[in-house]
Order: sequence, then C-alpha cells, then structure tokens
Amino acid sequence: MEIFDYDNILLLPRKCRVESRSECDAGVELGGRTFRLPVVPANMKTVVDESICAWMAQNGYFYVMHRFDLDNVQFVKDMHAKGCFASISLGVKQPDYDTVDQLAAAGITPEYVTIDIAHGHADSVKNMIGYLKSKLPATFVIAGNVATPEAVIDLENWGADATKVGVGPGKVCITKLKTGFGTGGWQLSALKWCARVATKPIIADGGIRSHGDIAKSIRFGASMVMIGSLFAGHEESPGKTVELDGALYKEYYGSASDFNKGEYKHVEGKRILEPIKGKLANTLVEMEQDVQSSISYAGGKKLMDIRKVNYVILGGDNAGEHLLM
Repeated sequence: MEIFDYDNILLLPRKCRVESRSECDAGVELGGRTFRLPVVPANMKTVVDESICAWMAQNGYFYVMHRFDLDNVQFVKDMHAKGCFASISLGVKQPDYDTVDQLAAAGITPEYVTIDIAHGHADSVKNMIGYLKSKLPATFVIAGNVATPEAVIDLENWGADATKVGVGPGKVCITKLKTGFGTGGWQLSALKWCARVATKPIIADGGIRSHGDIAKSIRFGASMVMIGSLFAGHEESPGKTVELDGALYKEYYGSASDFNKGEYKHVEGKRILEPIKGKLANTLVEMEQDVQSSISYAGGKKLMDIRKVNYVILGGDNAGEHLLM
C-alpha cells in the first residue's frame, strides 16, 4: 500500500480540450442537488453560522451547520422559511435522538443530516443511522468520521448515503499526538484506500492546505471536500477577531478542543489564529476558477474528468509515475 499525502502528489496534465477554462464545469451532485463546487466549509463553530449557511444555500453551495449550542429544529424551520435546503449535524447522544423525534413529530424533514463524531466506526453511529432512516426516511444521511475501508463498508451497509473520511488530519486537530491514531500525514492515501471499496459518495475531511488539494481529493475518490482552515479566516467567519501586532486574525479551534467543549476533557483539538482573508464569496469564486483550471489540465470538461489522470509520487521509496490501472 502506498502511503502519501497532498504534498507528495502531483497530477499529470492531459491534452486540453477547451478553448477557455471557464467552459469547465466544477459542479457536483450530492443527495439529488447540484452544487457549484465540490467543497463544503467544516461544520465547526468558528467556520460556519446561520447567516453563512443561508448565504451558501442561496448561492448554490453545499453547507453543513455545526451541532453546538444550536436549536436544530428551529434552524431547519428557518432555512425552509428562507426557501433553502436544511443541512444539520447530529451526535449520537440522547438529546440528538430527541431532536430527531421533534423533527418527525413536527413533520419537518431536513434534506441532509451529518452524523458527526470523532470515531464514526461505532455501534452508536449504526444505531443513529437506523433511527434517522426510520423516522426521517427522505433525509440524505452523511456519517463519519472514519479512516478505513472496513469502516466505509460498514457505514454504507448500515444505511449511510455518504461517508466522511478523515480522522485527525485537520490543522487544529491533535488526535495523532494525543492518541497515536488517525490519518494525519497520509490523509490522501487513506482517501484512496477507502474510495476503492465505496459505492456511495465520500466526503474527504481535513488536511486541505491549498486549492490544488481539492483536485487531488477528487482524483483519489472524493465527491466533496470538507475544508476548515481555508474557510475559517474570513470577515464573515464567526470566530472572534483578534488583533496582533497591527494585523487582524480570526480565532479557529477544533470541535474536540477545550475551547469548544468548555472543559478540558478528552481534548483532541487546539486553537490557532487565521489571518483574515477578506470575503468568503471572493474565496469561493477563486476556488471555482482554480477547480476549472484543474479540470482543463485534466483534459476534461467536467469535475469527474479529474479522476482519469495519472499522477507522480514525489520522494520516498515508491516515488515515480503511477499510471491508471
């Protein structure tokens, strides 16, 4: 098995088939809807809030609202009142089951539910998937996070409509330091490993440091890419604004950090400061243009044409060109 991460891989160009990169379609389908880009901001308190989620839905982007200090039922009502799809996160504790009951009793169906826990290959996730499918059968269920083909197979068999792959590769995640487990340092290779067995969409979660990593994720099997740090430092970002030596930063911390939990217990995340990057809309436009460029380098016109390219691994014992098999 090849072990590599985003920095170790370069994709190889194929003959360009478009006159202009703007002809390339960066859109992707997930759960019966088509979105402008295969990216979604991480469902974290310092990355998304209700206004960002509404703006993204209204402008053709996928979003997943976080699950912390939030009335999910009211959020779904508010999004539907705005004419937007509702995409929420749940855990696996009793209050999460209560939320499902309240939604079902009110006849409200969120279009997407992400079961979001650090170690998603668990009976607790199996039970929540089953409960969601019985109470809200029309909801598209994303489950995770996982790191192995065995886990992807199980989650799909348990009824998940998509799986989220990535344990600890994020910029504010310290899982590998605290536990010795995870995909930190080899997330792209783990994605390839998991995608080999997947029959449903995979959302690659974590480890994205540049826009080119989106194309690499698509090449190795992702349908959607969840991104935290690149989205965290915008003017609209809900993280606290901090001034340091005359420069402005946004606070960004992991969901498993003590900053998010409110206590120092089972901590696997940390807090960092992200330089403010300007407006979120401008970053999304730039991302779309960069993905269009990736598609043109792949010799394609649509996003999934990126899957057809060869690649090289840089450095290490298994360096060299890897042809499509």
